[in-house]
Amino acid sequence: MPERITLYTAKICPFAQRVEIALREAKADHVEYYQIDLQNKPEWYAPKVNPASKVPAIAYGGPHVPPDQPSTDSVKLAESLVLVEFVADLFPHSHLLPKDPVKRAQARFFIDGVSTKFIPAWHAFSQGKSSEEDFLKAVEHLQALLPESGFAVGSYSIADVALTPFLGRARVTLKEDLGGYPRGEGPRVLEVLTSGTGRLARFGKYAQELLDRESFQATFDEAYITERYRARFADLPRK
Repeated sequence: MPERITLYTAKICPFAQRVEIALREAKADHVEYYQIDLQNKPEWYAPKVNPASKVPAIAYGGPHVPPDQPSTDSVKLAESLVLVEFVADLFPHSHLLPKDPVKRAQARFFIDGVSTKFIPAWHAFSQGKSSEEDFLKAVEHLQALLPESGFAVGSYSIADVALTPFLGRARVTLKEDLGGYPRGEGPRVLEVLTSGTGRLARFGKYAQELLDRESFQATFDEAYITERYRARFADLPRK
């Protein structure tokens, strides 16, 4: 039986939400969630939990202590993709990590596309530093990896966990038209991205399945994210 888990997380952070989704998919018990204020991190966090001073991080095992008094007897782990696979290994019944070596490799290759294509392209577009077309080409890269139906490698897996939080935040940004792109472009790009028709028809259907999934909805505070993103993008120059 897995030992006690304390997850250090933050609502605003898509990387941290990856681990929350994985734990939700695993139906993990004995998990304590501790919110870290990324603008005012506790002095104890870096020396006692994660020297990089980032979320997510996990304290695994050790005695039952308050999260703000982590025990030296617990194992400290960090980095979102490492933690997602750790959860998948701890809870094999979740089937987050495919048993088939080919599917497992395909899942990791999809994650590489999320990390090297989708996330950089989205950040550049949302900041007004690249074109809509550059972003959509990154999405097409992921679309080309999808099977005809189902999730990234058929069954729901670590590949889908890796993408979903970023997709959710992209939806908020585009729906509210908050980015650095020209005014009015956000809702139009969202339609291209999620309508399930046109050049991104397959991706759109896939995206909707991800965003409808209970593990995402239960770990995503849309009102909070919207408020914070409005403040984040308020000072960006707009056309």
